[in-house]
Amino acid sequence: MDSTRHSGILLHVTSLPSPFGIGDLGPSAFRFADFLEEAGQTIWQVLPLVPVGYGYSPYSSPSTFAGSAWLISPERLVEDGLLGPDDLKGAPRFPAEWVDFQRVLPFKETLLRRAFERFEAGGSRISAADFKAFCDRHADWLDDYALYEAVKAQNGGEEWTAWPRPIAAREPAALKRAEKEHALEIRRVRFWQYLFDRQWKDLRAYCNARGIRIFGDLPIYVAQDSADVWSNPELFHLDTAGRGTVVAGVPPDYFSETGQRWGNPIYRWNVMKRNGYAWWIRRMARILDQVDLVRLDHFRGFEAFWEVPASEETAVRGRWVKGPGARLFRAMEAELGTLPVVAENLGVITKGVTDLMDRFGFPGMAILQFAFDSGPENEFLPHNYDRRLVAYTGTHDNDTFLGWWTDTRSTQSAAVIERAHGYCRAYLDVGEGDEKEIGWAGIRALMA
Repeated sequence: MDSTRHSGILLHVTSLPSPFGIGDLGPSAFRFADFLEEAGQTIWQVLPLVPVGYGYSPYSSPSTFAGSAWLISPERLVEDGLLGPDDLKGAPRFPAEWVDFQRVLPFKETLLRRAFERFEAGGSRISAADFKAFCDRHADWLDDYALYEAVKAQNGGEEWTAWPRPIAAREPAALKRAEKEHALEIRRVRFWQYLFDRQWKDLRAYCNARGIRIFGDLPIYVAQDSADVWSNPELFHLDTAGRGTVVAGVPPDYFSETGQRWGNPIYRWNVMKRNGYAWWIRRMARILDQVDLVRLDHFRGFEAFWEVPASEETAVRGRWVKGPGARLFRAMEAELGTLPVVAENLGVITKGVTDLMDRFGFPGMAILQFAFDSGPENEFLPHNYDRRLVAYTGTHDNDTFLGWWTDTRSTQSAAVIERAHGYCRAYLDVGEGDEKEIGWAGIRALMA
């Protein structure tokens, strides 16, 4: 890992301004890269770039390998001759402050389907040979994902465990029939993945040429309803119907008396070990083909994870189970070289977790908003920061620093409020009436 100090901004692509209701890989993304360069920033951190799933979340995606078609820029499709300028006229008036997925997705799907039809008709500047080369290069995940999406659409969006048994169980004859029946839809899904890949690589190259590295995000678990689980059932603890017998979560803590039952299926780490962690190596290789740095979400789970019986409604009756630990990262480094990984190590972290991070030189994270629930020894106070650390005023899981400061009285104890406000006045030079400057004060504290 590069030991040079860097500064950057966490901004997911969907948050960029756009006339099409959702931030995308078009002109606004390139303007943001220009802003980062002008501001002397060298990191652009994003959330997972995968398709969204339950709750429109990229952390419950139907594929850990695919890219989100909803991030494809319509304006760049016009440049490629896949859409005409008139196709972009008459877009609905979307909210400026948030993504209205229920209205955005049908609108963008119409544009993307039109782009595919124009490509099939030969009316664009896209190379058919380039598209085929992309499909061949990514066949190890793209074929299953495209078939999964096609069959899911045929079944009204139902989870794959509710599909007819032959295709849910991936019987060879059923797979062949589905591939033939849905050939055009499968080709469309592949084409959208090609467009995402093409646009994303252009943006990343633009950033890299300006000294800006992309900092990506890889969740530890995948969604139950995903091409990942459907096409690799042997790698997960599943029952005969394909549903998880044990699921992921975290135990009860001061945030929740019942813990958190996430519901993701648990990996069969013993099976993964026997095949050299091949699936995880492919997964890491895929994201490293897209980004320069990787945040490994819930890193704690690689050392030991909380396993909850699927029959339980909460995470209370779970148990700690040892994870793959150093074996997994040794296998990945043997194939991929030194891993540019940042460990998301927030929460209750054991010595085993810190030892694993130290062994591979993975930096951890610190959140300034978490620094005031104890005294001067709090690890998230800037004067306690280690050199190997990525520090934030807040992340995508937090309010903004200004919002946090403003809302502390309704969400925090009196002791936390007193420590936070006292620290910010004494050390961040925020006086009475200067509350609007608190965001800049937090940034200055981290930059120092």
